[in-house]
Amino acid sequence: MKLHVIIEKDEAGYYVAEVPALPGCLSQGKTYDEAVGNIREAIEGWLEVMEARHPADSSKLVEIAV
Repeated sequence: MKLHVIIEKDEAGYYVAEVPALPGCLSQGKTYDEAVGNIREAIEGWLEVMEARHPADSSKLVEIAV
């Protein structure tokens, strides 16, 4: 799965990462690489929570490529 991630440096010098396609999926790190690792973990956690809350019915799933 590929997702767009926005990473910006804040006023305190931390790198803040956000996934616009996953509301509330945010993380940060002291370095760019740490922020990337942390947002990867946040994405995995976000997906696990959403799947647990709303199990996907595979008969209704559609994959669309653009």
